[in-house]
Amino acid sequence: MQNEREWVSHVLGEAVIDVWSGLPQDVQQKLFEQAVLAGRGGNEDRLRERLAKFLHEHHQRTAEAGHRMPGA
Repeated sequence: MQNEREWVSHVLGEAVIDVWSGLPQDVQQKLFEQAVLAGRGGNEDRLRERLAKFLHEHHQRTAEAGHRMPGA
């Protein structure tokens, strides 16, 4: 069962990354915050920084708009 959850997490995660810049900002923020919660056990500030950096680097529209993820 855990392997199936990991697989679903992986494919859904890839899909979210692919369509991120087309998602409404409120959906982006909800997903971002949920990702921070899912990454529990680590440094929350560092996780926010890493996620925001990745998204800014991989989604031109987000970077051009000066979009800033919560806590980033």
